[in-house]
Amino acid sequence: MRTIAFAIVAAFALAPSLAHAKITSVTWDPTRSQSPTFGGLSFGSVGQYEKLRGTAKGVLDPNDPRNRVITDILAARNADGMVEYSMDVFVLKPINLANGNQRLFFDFNNRGQMRLGRLNQVDLNNEPTTAADAGDGFVMKHGFAVAANGWDFGATGTANMKISVPKLTGLAGPSYEYLVFDNATTTTATLTFPANTLDKTLARLTVRAHLDDTRSDVAWEYVSATRIQRQGGTPFQQSAIYEFTYIAKDPVVSGVGLAATRDWVSFLRHATSAEGNPLAGHVQHTYSYSISQPSRTLNDFVRFGFNEDLQGRRVLDGILSHTGGGSGDQINYRYGQTGRTERNRQNHLYPEGVFPFAHQLMTDQLSGKTAGRDERCTASNTCPKRFEVNTSNEYWVKAGSLLHTNTYGEDLKDPEDVRYYLMSGQSHGVGDVTDRGVCQQFTNGVSPYRAHRALLLALDAWVSYGIMPPKSEIPQGGHRAWAVTRPGFETGVVPQDELGWPSIPGVMYTGVITTRYFRDFGSELESGILSSYPASLVGRPSYPIFVSKVDHDGNEIAGVRMPGVEAPTATTTGWALRRAEFGGPDGCESDGQNIPFATTKKERLRNGDPRKSLEERYKDHDGYVKEVAKAAHKLQKDGFLIEQDVQSFINEAQASDVLR
Repeated sequence: MRTIAFAIVAAFALAPSLAHAKITSVTWDPTRSQSPTFGGLSFGSVGQYEKLRGTAKGVLDPNDPRNRVITDILAARNADGMVEYSMDVFVLKPINLANGNQRLFFDFNNRGQMRLGRLNQVDLNNEPTTAADAGDGFVMKHGFAVAANGWDFGATGTANMKISVPKLTGLAGPSYEYLVFDNATTTTATLTFPANTLDKTLARLTVRAHLDDTRSDVAWEYVSATRIQRQGGTPFQQSAIYEFTYIAKDPVVSGVGLAATRDWVSFLRHATSAEGNPLAGHVQHTYSYSISQPSRTLNDFVRFGFNEDLQGRRVLDGILSHTGGGSGDQINYRYGQTGRTERNRQNHLYPEGVFPFAHQLMTDQLSGKTAGRDERCTASNTCPKRFEVNTSNEYWVKAGSLLHTNTYGEDLKDPEDVRYYLMSGQSHGVGDVTDRGVCQQFTNGVSPYRAHRALLLALDAWVSYGIMPPKSEIPQGGHRAWAVTRPGFETGVVPQDELGWPSIPGVMYTGVITTRYFRDFGSELESGILSSYPASLVGRPSYPIFVSKVDHDGNEIAGVRMPGVEAPTATTTGWALRRAEFGGPDGCESDGQNIPFATTKKERLRNGDPRKSLEERYKDHDGYVKEVAKAAHKLQKDGFLIEQDVQSFINEAQASDVLR
């Protein structure tokens, strides 16, 4: 523990000199730090790693224009006129830094949970300790240093990365809770922010069974300022949609998390060892890796200018963003709820899908505003190179096509520093093909993570050496199926004949798709104040959106087709429908479907299934393995798989029971 002990002493002794970087102190916790870690495991020529877990404190000058963009920052000043925060921090680094690759892998965590395990092919763990926690050691074998920090005020849990940001005690304003409980036993609902008053005339609870139903008022009562229940404590109806509007108080200045992230990465990149930086002099390039919520947050991170540090330098050189779409994360709104995200039947009417959606500067014909997510970083020459990776689910339930079109639905030319990749036929997360959850069909088990490994190396090659990455793979031209909006409804539909969807026995198709409307949150939206909340959709125009058309199996044509889609054993989709007892046939949010093929032609004909059987496709087991190998080698050629993972797919196909 010699190295860690030195870091602890340095943090206490030299904290005052860190002020210029706005990280004022870093304290490592010896009970959660470890040198060496991973049970002493060594990673090739890089050697052993050590882990540091601790706390960093920082201050922000609210008068600095780079901080002034944070909503309510002036109201959060301390007696010295500064804004304080404290956050959990994490560093994983080679014990001998000289053996590393001089790259910082910034794990932009999801609700406090890091995603390093996805690339190391191991379960997620914020406290990696044993050799098993290293997985196959992909990130470490390549010599990356890894860092993370708390940024999300809503993150909880002992091991999760958390942040403490200022609270504006007593400040009142409108707030909104979208509540769905997929059980019949829940009796109370917790509010994100406490009620300003327990006067029930200033609040309302409504219910509807399905998203397109009319809302009905529900008798309710306060249990406390932070909890409500139905009158008399009756359980909430299973999977019904409840919405609670009220006057809240005590919002937090959640945008501080953006500045804290900026300053932590900048500190690790530029501060000296005398200032307590464990990576001093080591970091040449910085890359973030994110999945879901933090990918949306990174959209805001760049949009609000936080990829420029306080000295005007670029913070992140490259961003590998998965499932962020063109949405933000509400992180810079008063009473914003960073843990919420909108899908077909989830968390509607929040300020997530708000123009601008794309990187490029453009004028929105619906709002009349001119903006682009890269406007600030373009002006300061601090834009990162970006891989925008999204699954079919983001196109179906989060209007993902708006990321690369204008607001008329016309294709935008790729920015020089951005590539877009649709992961064909995949859902938001990796499902279980033996489990339906609350959905009608088995969930989708096709995974994108091995493609992420190749893309991380491609991102480094692009940033470091100018080697061009794989070209964008998204729905274009005749491969697009357009959604049809329905005035007065919160969702649209993709007609079956427009998509090319086959009629599969026992599988319902409704075409439900999440739309994006121009929503009026009030005149102070640009200042981060939601004066009209939730925003009504009545009479509101929508933006044109589309998804990939499908082949005769129902599998998507466009995008990056992993072996599970290119050499399929099932139809896999990014959309799904709920079962009746869980609010069906409304959309099943982040889940997709796995609809298996019949094994033989005889079975297929007996079932009336129009899709070829496994036997008709591959003839026998060896034929299936051959097609998987062909698909994997093509992905490697196109830059989406490394050689090691090509062989993994082939080995898995050989070990499978397909046509055994």
